[in-house]
Amino acid sequence: MSIASSNTNMRVPAGFRNLLEGLAREVLREQPTNVVAFAAQHFQKLLEQREAGGIDPVAWGAMLED
Repeated sequence: MSIASSNTNMRVPAGFRNLLEGLAREVLREQPTNVVAFAAQHFQKLLEQREAGGIDPVAWGAMLED
């Protein structure tokens, strides 16, 4: 997906859409009162999983988008 901004086309990084969809799904499921804090915790968990040698959600999401 690209976004027109003046004469420049900006591209959304691979896997970004999938990350945001995952966050949106969790927000809808949990209905947190503080969405920003919830998002920070959500992304911290994903980062910890990646650093522990688990699945990289960005790489995985990029494969799904192709």
